[in-house]
Amino acid sequence: MSIEKLQAHWGFTAMPFRRDLPAASLLRFAAHAEAAARTRWLIDQHAFGVLTGEVGAGKTAAARAATAGLDASRHTLVYLPNPAVGARGIYNAIVTALGETPRFHYSSLIPQAADVLAAESAERGRQVVLIIDEAHLMDTGQLEAVRLLTNADMDSRSPLACLLIGQPTLRRRIKLGAFAALDQRITLRYAMPGMSEKETKTYIAHHTALAGRADTLFSDDAAALIHQNSRGLPRAVNNLAVAALIAAFAAGKSIVDESSARAAVTEVATD
Repeated sequence: MSIEKLQAHWGFTAMPFRRDLPAASLLRFAAHAEAAARTRWLIDQHAFGVLTGEVGAGKTAAARAATAGLDASRHTLVYLPNPAVGARGIYNAIVTALGETPRFHYSSLIPQAADVLAAESAERGRQVVLIIDEAHLMDTGQLEAVRLLTNADMDSRSPLACLLIGQPTLRRRIKLGAFAALDQRITLRYAMPGMSEKETKTYIAHHTALAGRADTLFSDDAAALIHQNSRGLPRAVNNLAVAALIAAFAAGKSIVDESSARAAVTEVATD
C-alpha cells in the first residue's frame, strides 16, 4: 500500500495528523491554549517556568505556538531539544546563539554567558527566551547551571525568560530539597492534561479538514474509542487515527467506523 493510494482513497490533499503543521494550523484545545498563554506570560515577565505533561501531551507544540509570533527584533529564541549536551552545552548554545564563540575553559564560559545575556538586553534591546525540552533528563549540574543563569544585578532581575519542558518526573524532582533554590525561582508551573472526549473528536475533524475532507470521516464510535485508548494525548490520537484510516482503507470502507478503530487499537497495542 502506498501513501498516494491511501490519500486518493480518502480524497486527501495531504496526509492528516502530521507533526509539521505550522503553528497557526494547530488546534487550540483547552490545555494547549492554557499552556501557550502561560508561556507568553512567562516571556513577558522574564520569568522562569516549568511545563510538564505525559509523553505526547502537546507540550512542545504549545511552546511552539507561544513563540511563533515573537518579534525577532525584540526577542532571541534559544531552543535546546535535548539536554544531553550537558551544562557546558547549555552555555555553549546560548553564547553561540548570541553571536559569540564559546570560551574553551568552563570557568570562563560561565561569565561569558552572563555577559552576552546582559549585552543582548542592554545593547541590542532583545530579550533572550531559553526553552529546554526533555528537561526531565537534566542532571543536577544542568539544573544548577540554569538557575545560575537567572541571576542578574545582585538577584534583582532575570536576564532571560526560561521554560523547562518535560515529563511529570521533572516537577517531582524539582520539589526535592536539593533543588530548593531552583524551586523558589519558578513562577510558572503548568501540568498539561489530555484532551476531553469532545476535544478529541474536534481534533480529529480538524486534522482531516486540513487534509481536504471537511465532512465527517470518523464515526462517533470510532472517535470515542480512539479517545479512550489515547487518553486524549494528541500524539497517541495521531497514531491511532492514522492506523484506523489504513484499516478502513484496507477493508474498502468509505468512513472510519468502530471496527476500523478497534483494529487500529489492536495493531498499535501490539506494535
